[in-house]
Amino acid sequence: MGEAIKRANWTLRIRNIVIALFTILVAAGIAGAMFDGIGFFGIMSVLVAAIVATALFSSFPKVKVPKRADLTKGDVRTMVGRTEIWLEHQRPALPAPAVKVVEDMGVQLDALGLQLEAIDQQHPAAQEVRKLVGDVLPETIDAYRRIPQNLRQEKRAGATPDEQLTESLTRISREIDHVTRQLAEGSLDDLAIKTRYLEYRYGENEQTSKES
Repeated sequence: MGEAIKRANWTLRIRNIVIALFTILVAAGIAGAMFDGIGFFGIMSVLVAAIVATALFSSFPKVKVPKRADLTKGDVRTMVGRTEIWLEHQRPALPAPAVKVVEDMGVQLDALGLQLEAIDQQHPAAQEVRKLVGDVLPETIDAYRRIPQNLRQEKRAGATPDEQLTESLTRISREIDHVTRQLAEGSLDDLAIKTRYLEYRYGENEQTSKES
């Protein structure tokens, strides 16, 4: 879902670039018709305007970063997409080992979002995702960020806050993987049944053809 939001944003940027370039060319054409050509200065102006428009619309609009309070709003699939984008923007404040876990988690959340398209909102796995991704994950990040930076490398209860955060995120990542596998069980079973059917239905014919 997070990747889908990013793709939609890039599509919007490309559309805006095309519209801007088309508008510039139309304006140049009208000016050329009115003044019997636009000359060298006009051509350079069109080129500069095209470069500026492309640079501007390549960066805008930005993907809107969801507010922390808005993460749990909407259906569970939308929530996963919002959390993925929010999580991506927390990386600068996290220690390097945790950033690596977050990067891997982004891939997990994107795959999870696709699975949730066909899942009932009241499905136990969907409810578990809402709690894990909508509550536990952001609360873990928030708890870490509230710790002053100069205390994040000090050991407490056998581990530093940096280490505790990385361990917690790793556990959350493993649980996301578990939920993903749980949701995929039905599809895996369907595929196995279809494979066995194909082997039974067409396997003998294939063997007979080879023997003949």
